[in-house]
Amino acid sequence: MIFKPSELKLLLDEKADLYNNSNFIENDPISIPHLFTNPKDIESIGFIIATIAWGNRKNIINSGLKLVDIMGNQPHEFIMNASAKELKEVKFVHRTFNNSDLQFFILSLRNIYKSSGLENAFGGNELKGKMNERIEIFRANFLKLSHEKRVEKHISSPFSKSACKRINMYLRWMVRNDKRKVDFGIWKSIQMSELYLPLDVHTGRVARALGLTNRKQDDWITLEEIMKHLRIFDSKDPCKYDFALFGIGVNELRKG
Repeated sequence: MIFKPSELKLLLDEKADLYNNSNFIENDPISIPHLFTNPKDIESIGFIIATIAWGNRKNIINSGLKLVDIMGNQPHEFIMNASAKELKEVKFVHRTFNNSDLQFFILSLRNIYKSSGLENAFGGNELKGKMNERIEIFRANFLKLSHEKRVEKHISSPFSKSACKRINMYLRWMVRNDKRKVDFGIWKSIQMSELYLPLDVHTGRVARALGLTNRKQDDWITLEEIMKHLRIFDSKDPCKYDFALFGIGVNELRKG
C-alpha cells in the first residue's frame, strides 16, 4: 500500500477514531486497571499487567484477574503491606514471569513508592522530550534492589535498542488523556507529545505495510523512524495512532 502523506494521515485519523473508544477496553489488558478508581491502584496493577502483556490477550486478562484476586482486590495496599510470609506463599505464573519475579516486582514497587513515587521514578518534569532517558532512569530505579538476573529481561532498555513495547504501552495508559476514557491520563509530569508507540511484531507489520518504515527490525531505531511520521500527523498526541495501527492489524489485516 502506497499513500501520499495527506492520504495516510486521513486514514490513520479515521482508524484511530474508529478504534479508540470504550469498546476497546473489554478485550484488552487495560481492562484490569479499569477495575479500579484509586489512582494508586490503577498505576500499580497497571504496571504489572503491562509487564506481562505478551501472548494471547485473553490469557493476559485471565492472569491479570488471578493477580487481582491474589492481592485481595487492593493492589496498592497489598504492594505496600504484604508480609514476607504472604509474598512467599504467592503462586503466580504467566509465561516466563513467575513467583520470584512477582515478589521482586512487589518489593521494588514498594521501595519506589517509599522513595519517589511511581510517576517520579520516570524522571518527573526534568526530561521532557527524552523518553529513552526516562525509561532508562526508571529501569535503574526499579532494579536498585538486589535481584536475580532473570528479572532484568522484564524491564527492557532502549539503550539496548529494545522497542520497550510494554513500558511504552504502560506510559500510554498513564499519560494519555483524550476524554475517550480508554487511557487514564492520571500522570501529568509526562506530556502526551513525548509518548512512543508500543511497537511489537503486529504494529510493526502494519507500519511497514503503510510505508511508515522500511526497517525489518522492531527495535528502538525503527520506533524512532515511525514516530517521526506520527508526530508530523499529530504533534500533540502521536500515540493516538497506536489504536489505528493495532486496530488495523487485529481487525482488518488478519481478516484479509
